Amino acid sequence: MKRGEHYEADVLFFFDGHPLELRLYQLLFRRLDELFPEGTVKVQKSQISFYGRHLFAAASLPVRRKKDWPRECLVVTIGLSHPLDSPRAAVTVEPYPGRWTNHVLLSREEEIDEALMEWLREAYDFAESKR
Repeated sequence: MKRGEHYEADVLFFFDGHPLELRLYQLLFRRLDELFPEGTVKVQKSQISFYGRHLFAAASLPVRRKKDWPRECLVVTIGLSHPLDSPRAAVTVEPYPGRWTNHVLLSREEEIDEALMEWLREAYDFAESKR
C-alpha cells in the first residue's frame, strides 16, 4: 500500500500507550497490504483510513466504549452495501441509503481471520463500484 512519508512515526504516535492495539493494527495492515498493494493508507487524527479509489475501511481506537466491549480493542470500520450479518459486528448503521458502516472489534490476533479479510475485500469492491 502507498503510505505517507511519516507513516511509521504517525502510526506509533496514533497508538501511543496502546501496545495491544498497535500489534493488532500491524497484523491487520500486513494482511491489507498483501491483499490491496495498489491501495493507500492515511493516518489521520481519529482513524487510519484505507483507500482504493475511495475509502473502504478504517482502523481506530474506541471513542465511546460500550459496557460489554473488551477493555483493549481495535475498531475496524467496514463500508458495505448491506449490514454485516455476523455477531462480530459490534455496531452497524446506515448513514446513507444502501451504504452501511459496520464496526468490528478486534482484541485477539486470531480475529484477523479469513472472514474479516473477505468482508474487507467486499468493502473494497463496493467502494470501487462507486462513481
